[in-house]
Amino acid sequence: MQKGFERTGEGAKMKALVAFFSASRITREVALALAEVADAKLYEIIPAVPYSKEDLDWRDEQSRSTLECKDKASRPQIAKDIEISSYDIIFIGFPIWWYSAPQIIFTFLESHDFKGKVIVPFCTSGGSDLSNAPRDMQNCAPNAVFKEGRRFNFGTSKAKLKKWLESLEV
Repeated sequence: MQKGFERTGEGAKMKALVAFFSASRITREVALALAEVADAKLYEIIPAVPYSKEDLDWRDEQSRSTLECKDKASRPQIAKDIEISSYDIIFIGFPIWWYSAPQIIFTFLESHDFKGKVIVPFCTSGGSDLSNAPRDMQNCAPNAVFKEGRRFNFGTSKAKLKKWLESLEV
């Protein structure tokens, strides 16, 4: 198990946070494994108003998730926030919705000062990659340093996550 991240050239350990939003528990499973492998604190981004099954029906043009994704200014409220000032690197996980991150991820990003922080997005999807999410996320946290993220499937092994972490240059 990796015990924190080596900060390039400094030898100091980076304090990591895995923040995630999971609508169907798939992203949650990946986030739990990633937090363990990265020796990171885990924080779940929980909406103040939980999503029902009907809210998540992407085939319904009037479902809550569809309407939120069509309204780029939509910012669903978060139930309980976290103080991020002590973290150096923040992994942000989410399912891909309409070729980007769910709007609640943008709520999280716009609620904090990420100056000097490294953000590494990761998503879960059956087939879509990160698509527009990194660009959209950078617009919400322009002072952060973004590293290339990755898509994972349900059941991604800890060995695969560890290999990914080792490939990151932070």
